[in-house]
Amino acid sequence: MVQKGSGRIALRPLGLVDPVAILRLSGALKQDPLIDLWLKDPSIPLRSLAQVWFLAMRQCGSDVRELMHDGCPVACVDDAPFGYVNTFKSHVNIGFFYGARLADPAGLLGGDGKRMRHVKLKPGLEIDSSALQGLISAAYVDIRQRLREAPASN
Repeated sequence: MVQKGSGRIALRPLGLVDPVAILRLSGALKQDPLIDLWLKDPSIPLRSLAQVWFLAMRQCGSDVRELMHDGCPVACVDDAPFGYVNTFKSHVNIGFFYGARLADPAGLLGGDGKRMRHVKLKPGLEIDSSALQGLISAAYVDIRQRLREAPASN
């Protein structure tokens, strides 16, 4: 007997997705002046909120680098991204490239991507700042661990 379902078949083709592969972005700098311009743009009201949390990413460690990627500031360890901020009309996203693997006891993370997750901040709504700072720190520690465990590239 055939069961009705979504009509979707889950495929996991071998060799197409490397579960240990790390996204790499070239061009990261210790401090990118384009990011400072982006963060301080007075024409976008929510940029000051994004600025607070991107500064938290910058302060994770001396090995943090940054770059603009897909139109928003991204924080990396060397060339491996761990977090980003982006502003929209009514909210700010604080995103994590490997957020699906982060412990989130406060339940802040949203999204349903295979790897990425984000925290949506809206003006006037309280946020557990300590928990968000914990996610940022955990994302930083996670990418450093991934880099240590990654196979050496040729």
